[in-house]
Amino acid sequence: MRLTWHTASLELAEPLRISRSVMARRDAVWVSLEHGGLRGWGEAVSSVYLGLPTETILRHLSALRPAVERLPDPETAWAELAPAGPVGADLPAGVLAAVESAVLDLTGKRAGEPVHQLLGSPLPPSAATARTIGIVAPVAAAAQASRLAAAGFGVLKVKAGSPDPAEDLARVEAVRAGAPAADLLLDPNGAWTEDQAHALLPRFAALGVTAVEQPIAAGRPDALARVATTSPIPVIADEDAVSYEDAAALAGRVHGVNVKLAKCGGVRAALRIHAALDGSGTDLMLGCLAASSLGIAPAVHLVDRARWVDLDGHLLLADDPWSGIGGSDGTVRPAPRGGLGVLPRAAIPVGAAG
Repeated sequence: MRLTWHTASLELAEPLRISRSVMARRDAVWVSLEHGGLRGWGEAVSSVYLGLPTETILRHLSALRPAVERLPDPETAWAELAPAGPVGADLPAGVLAAVESAVLDLTGKRAGEPVHQLLGSPLPPSAATARTIGIVAPVAAAAQASRLAAAGFGVLKVKAGSPDPAEDLARVEAVRAGAPAADLLLDPNGAWTEDQAHALLPRFAALGVTAVEQPIAAGRPDALARVATTSPIPVIADEDAVSYEDAAALAGRVHGVNVKLAKCGGVRAALRIHAALDGSGTDLMLGCLAASSLGIAPAVHLVDRARWVDLDGHLLLADDPWSGIGGSDGTVRPAPRGGLGVLPRAAIPVGAAG
């Protein structure tokens, strides 16, 4: 097998402001795994929050290449890339997820089967995805909400965490006015104190918010569990649920866990978390970083296992370089092709990796 990669820049259609940062672009590293005339693809995106700069991604891929290229086929690579396996053990989660994606894509193409079938789901999965509205003025939030609802989005996620909570309340009220029938999620990205969460969540529930992600700062899972106990709406752990161990420790203590493949280490890790949550009363949410359709695609093949789906990272881009998972009408679904089902919109200069 041959492992190569190509670095590209992903520009957002407009800067996304959340409680801790503003993002307008990020790098994407497209990982290519070639064998027998077929090519599988995966994507790792740079992330300051996850401590994964582009240079780190490239360094790990360079170190990984000899081990991967010694493997005879992608089926063997799948076994070797297990998080505790000889190849995958020391990889950052985002890099492991990207290489694993390329392996799954290639394996599916070799078998002539879409990835969801390889993973045990015979029917093509599809789900309504949330669409994110950042920290913007209420007038702009209402206009975005109205536009998105008209396009078919029935789930809207509103970012919160302004210094003055009254601004967040006004934004949610404006979104509700712009999209009266939409299901509203709230995401303060850990901006509140525990006391603020207890005080504010009933007020947001009164405005029609149906669930909240990570209302308080990460690092205090017991406090998050206390918030979940008294909250009038489901509380979903995100920044407090990075690894399998994090998620398993929160099972039965919060209402949901937001699994992002770049955060947990890929499809196999996500399935393991899903199994750990089964029967605990804690449901799965599938989330993502801002990424192309290639980066989002593996999670789309898992949406039939999730209660909440927030896979809109490709929809935030000014120009998505890949296609194949839909979403512009509010529903994500894989294209009926072998592997991930995604295609590049233009030729990619493979073999340019050094």
